[in-house]
Amino acid sequence: MNVAGPRRGVCVVLASAPGVGKTSVSRALLEMEPTLSLSISATTRPRRPGEQDGVHYFFRTPEQFDAMVAADELLEHARFLDRAYGTPRDPVERALEAGRDVLFDIEWQGHLQLREKLPDDVVGISLLPPSMAELERRLRGRAQDSEAEIARRLVVARDEIGHWADFDHIIVNRDFDRTVAEVRAVLHAARTQRARQPWLPDFVAGLLRA
Repeated sequence: MNVAGPRRGVCVVLASAPGVGKTSVSRALLEMEPTLSLSISATTRPRRPGEQDGVHYFFRTPEQFDAMVAADELLEHARFLDRAYGTPRDPVERALEAGRDVLFDIEWQGHLQLREKLPDDVVGISLLPPSMAELERRLRGRAQDSEAEIARRLVVARDEIGHWADFDHIIVNRDFDRTVAEVRAVLHAARTQRARQPWLPDFVAGLLRA
């Protein structure tokens, strides 16, 4: 009888407004799921202290980024707070073909583009804050941004939240541990989708012949 074969990888998009907690949730998920890797984006934003090129982001000039777009080297790209972000195509496609899962920390525009390029491989999760007041408290608690930047991020947050219906799964991040567990459950369910397992027709045929 045939035995189970390799599956195709899945793209898990975890999106949220700034301050909702997607970065912390992503880190926790990556620690729990050793076969899951984080997609490294290209960006035009300045490098922050401690960040390394090719590890945290591929840091590019606006001219270099535009050249990547023109050459169709990105699966998705978007502008956020006057900075450009995008996902290089080749590493993602190689991972999916090898049966490895890829986690994406991108915004709603990138999610829609990714679904257009890889329509059978993307599962989208939107994290929402418990309230706008709590979101503002979290942004202020980071003590990283000026008042003007906080105000701008809140405007961006309302726009991001308004696109909640574009995602397959919606999770309100009230409790961190519960949110991580729910995101992990979505990942595990996606791994068992029929489309992820191209070996199934032969396997089932073998079962029925026995």
